[in-house]
Amino acid sequence: MRVPRTREELDRAAAEAEAWLDSLDPATTPAEDPSDLRRIGLALRGLADAQREVDDAVAAARRNGRNWSQIGLALGISRQAARERYGHPAARS
Repeated sequence: MRVPRTREELDRAAAEAEAWLDSLDPATTPAEDPSDLRRIGLALRGLADAQREVDDAVAAARRNGRNWSQIGLALGISRQAARERYGHPAARS
């Protein structure tokens, strides 16, 4: 299994982890502390939120006339990679 990368994958993984943890029944599940697993779910949710913020920031930079070289530099990736990842409306949905 690969690590989720897209916003949709992160949202789905976080929701699945949270649903699984919520489904655990103390009457049938051994009494162990699931806080470490819940922390993973919360971290995935944080990643999804952070990715949304990056998407919004890139869109704002483009609206403000920033070019892909500048955006790529800020993201730590090439201009081509920035354009491929964020240059299409579907990438920001």
